[in-house]
Amino acid sequence: MKTIIFASDYSKNAVTALKYASGLSSKLGANLLVIHIYSLPMMLGLEFDIFYDELEKTTLKKHNTKLKNFCKKHLGKDLAGMNVKTEAFENLSVSHGILAKAAEHKAFMIVIGMKKESAIKELFMGDTSMSLIEKAPCPVLLVPKSASENLKKIVYATDFEQEDIGAIYKLSQIAKKFGAKITVVHIAPSITGDANIKMDWFKEMVEQKVTYKKIKFKVLFSEVIFGALKAYLDSNKIDMVAMLEREKSGFLKKLFQRDMVKEMESFGKIPLLSFNEANY
Repeated sequence: MKTIIFASDYSKNAVTALKYASGLSSKLGANLLVIHIYSLPMMLGLEFDIFYDELEKTTLKKHNTKLKNFCKKHLGKDLAGMNVKTEAFENLSVSHGILAKAAEHKAFMIVIGMKKESAIKELFMGDTSMSLIEKAPCPVLLVPKSASENLKKIVYATDFEQEDIGAIYKLSQIAKKFGAKITVVHIAPSITGDANIKMDWFKEMVEQKVTYKKIKFKVLFSEVIFGALKAYLDSNKIDMVAMLEREKSGFLKKLFQRDMVKEMESFGKIPLLSFNEANY
């Protein structure tokens, strides 16, 4: 059975993201592992050894109890019946802890709540989010506070990478469970270029690998990548946007330039699913 990992920090945004992760795992028939990562204060000297051992035990118990109660409060008391497990553990780095747990369970997906009011601020100001996107062995889903659990329309933003095909295949597995429509979108700077020809080629490549029928392909023409994408997402009431992150020049890096921070504040209304190039 697939495992989805949700990392909680007990914030208000974490409540929305927890419910979203629970609904997603239920639809996909996956286990949901809810984790919380904490750190203990550094103590030096042998005289602290006994005290520190006891502190480790009591802190671990406290965090596991708190995490389980948090899940019961927002999901219901029968966690086992919903295939939900909880685990709190110590790690000096939140991102390292999440990545280690994802590798241990061969996670299908990592879900985290956006702390910031927009995806762009989360990516540039949230070290954990960016670290996960760049290093995770599975897709990473960032869920904003205003996210709706209704998943009917998904946009996949492509630059015609070979790795996009594997990512779209995995995305189609998710979409199929919801009966959602996927629109594969490419944004080209000029209508006089060969973007439509490339899209026709890319469509053929995708259809050789992906059998899901509710996929369409569209080229948008604009010199402003974000403006065109944002307008399309807004006008079509898209429920999720997905894209591939490349190590050197990922679409996310092209899209989320620092000088776009103010323009992109409303982008955080939509869940963002990132696929790492290294995994495809």
